[in-house]
Amino acid sequence: MASAAAAANLGSSSSSLKRPGKKPNINCSLQTPSTLHFPKRSTTYTPSSTTISTPTPTTKHPKLDTPSPVAPSPKQQQKQWNFLQSAAAMALDAVETALVSHERQHPLPKTADPRVQISGNFAPVPEKPVVQDLPVTGKIPDCIQGAYLRNGANPFHEPVAGHHFFDGDGMVHAVQFKKGSVSYSSRFTETNRLVQERGLGRPLFPKAIGELHGHSGIARLLLFYARGAFGIVDPSHGTGVANAGLVYFDGHLLAMSEDDLPYHVRVLPSGDLQTVGRYDFDGQLKSTMIAHPKVDPISGELFALSYDVVQKPYLKYFRFSPDGKKSPDVEIPLDQPTMMHDFAITERFVVVPDQQVVFKLPEMIRGGSPVIYDKNKMARFGILDKNATDASNIRWIETPDCFCFHLWNAWEEPETDEVVVIGSCMTPADSIFNECDESLKSVLSEIRLNLKTGKSTRRQILSEADQVNLEAGMVNRNLLGRKSRFAYLALAEPWPKVSGFAKVDLSTGEVHKYIYGDQKFGGEPLFLPRDPNSEREDDGYILAFVHDEKEWKSELQIVNAMNLKLEATVKLPSRVPYGFHGTFIGAKDLEKQA
Repeated sequence: MASAAAAANLGSSSSSLKRPGKKPNINCSLQTPSTLHFPKRSTTYTPSSTTISTPTPTTKHPKLDTPSPVAPSPKQQQKQWNFLQSAAAMALDAVETALVSHERQHPLPKTADPRVQISGNFAPVPEKPVVQDLPVTGKIPDCIQGAYLRNGANPFHEPVAGHHFFDGDGMVHAVQFKKGSVSYSSRFTETNRLVQERGLGRPLFPKAIGELHGHSGIARLLLFYARGAFGIVDPSHGTGVANAGLVYFDGHLLAMSEDDLPYHVRVLPSGDLQTVGRYDFDGQLKSTMIAHPKVDPISGELFALSYDVVQKPYLKYFRFSPDGKKSPDVEIPLDQPTMMHDFAITERFVVVPDQQVVFKLPEMIRGGSPVIYDKNKMARFGILDKNATDASNIRWIETPDCFCFHLWNAWEEPETDEVVVIGSCMTPADSIFNECDESLKSVLSEIRLNLKTGKSTRRQILSEADQVNLEAGMVNRNLLGRKSRFAYLALAEPWPKVSGFAKVDLSTGEVHKYIYGDQKFGGEPLFLPRDPNSEREDDGYILAFVHDEKEWKSELQIVNAMNLKLEATVKLPSRVPYGFHGTFIGAKDLEKQA
C-alpha cells in the first residue's frame, strides 16, 4: 500500500517457513506466528540462462474468453545474458547471500516478520482460472448484475528476508453475476515487477516496507541499482505492486498502489481477468498515482494525487475529464515528503491531508526507518479548489494530533463556512509500519474545517461505550463529496482481522453491527446501491469476502444494508486471503470496457 519503509531489523530463515495443514490455528496475524503456505513455483533461477523481460500490452481480442499473459512468449522475451552480466549476477548474488546471512542474526519485529505478516489466511494463494456456476445459498438480489472485484497483496515468491503484508504482489479476486449464474476467478496483476521476478524465479525488487530500512535497506537499494546497471533487472517500466486500490473509470478497471502508475485489468466475458498493461492515460500521466483516486458521481471526473519521497515537488494534484483528458499538474508546496494514502473531495474542493507520518530518508544512514512519526510537526488539511491551476489559493487548516489513513467522505456546509471530513483517526500514527508496545486504535471521527476562522474541531462519532476499531469501508458512492448519513466500515477486531462491519449513523453516532459468524473473518465491506434514484440512502446491499477459519473455506456474503439481514451466500472454489479495497462494475459498464 504505502511506499514506505518500516523500522525493523531484518533476519528470518526462509527455511523455517513450512507448509501448514488444512486449518492453521492462528488468533491474530500480528500476534501469533504461524506456518506459511506458498504455492509451488515451477520457475528456477539460473543466472546463465534466465533473462529479464518488460511487460508489453496484450493484443486485444474482443471475443477472447481466456486471458493471455502480458509478457511476450518465452521465445520472444528470452535474451541470453552476456559473460559480464552472468559474472555480475553471480557476484551480486554472493553479496546478497552474505547480507541475508547477516540479517538472520537479528530477530525480526512483527511488522517485518513474514511468519507473522502473511500467516493464516493472510498467506498467499495461487491464481484460480474462472470457475462457473458456483453454489448459492439464499437468493441473490435481481439488481446485482456485473462483477464484484477486490484487490489484495499476494506475494508470488517466498520472502528471503523481511516482509510486510503491504509488500505482496497485487492479485484481483472477481465474482461475476451474469444471467442467474455466478463465477469466480483470481489473477495476479501482471506488473513489470512481477513479470521480471517470475521470469527470474526469485524476488529481486526491494520490499518497500519489509526491507528498506537501516543499513540493510541501503545495501538492498545498492544491490538493486547495481542489477539495473548491468541489465539484470529493468525498473524503467515501474516497480510497483498494484495491490491496493481498484477504480473503474472511462472504460478501464485500474489496479493501483501509490508507488507506480495504475495497471489496466480487463474483466473478460467469462468472468476471468486479463492484465492489459501499465496504464498512463494515453501518455498523459508521467508520475505515480495514489491508490485512492476519487470519481465524482455527478460530474464523472476523476481526481488524484501523486507524491514523491525523494525530490520536490513532493506532492502534485491533477484531475481527468470523464473521457480521460488530464489537467496540468498542480504542484502543492510541502517542506518535506508526507505519507499520503488517501484524500477527499467535496462538490467544489479537494481536501488534502498533510499529517505527521513523514519520510526522512537520512534516517536509514543512522540505521533507522525512513518512515517516522514526527511529533513536532503540526497536522493539517489543505482545501484546494477542484479546478485550480496552481496552489496559490490553497487554504491550510491545522488539526492537532490527527492521522487518518483513510477518509470516508467530505462535504461542505455553507451555512457555517465549514468543510466536514469523515475519517478514522489512528493512533499510534505509524503503528502499521513500525512496531510499538501501544495497541492500535482507530477512531471514527468528524473533523470540521472552518474556512472563515481557519480553525478546526474534531469529535468522536461513536460513544465511548460503543468504541471499536473501524477501518476500511465506504459510504454510498452516489453521495461521494456530498453530505451522507451512513458509513459502512470494517470492524477491525481482533486487529488486524475483521469480524464484521458496522453501519454507522454519522450524525447521531448510532451503530448497528453485522458479524460474519463464529470464527469467520472478512475485510472491507462494499456498499452497492440498489437503485441510484432510490429515496433511501441505505437502499442497497453489502458485499464482502468472508473466510471460515474453522472449515478453511471462503465465501461471498450479500447483506441487506437496510436491515442487516443476510440475503445470499456464494460458496467460493478456493481460499480468498484477507485483502484491501474493492469495487463493483455493473453489467452495462462491463460491456463498455476499453
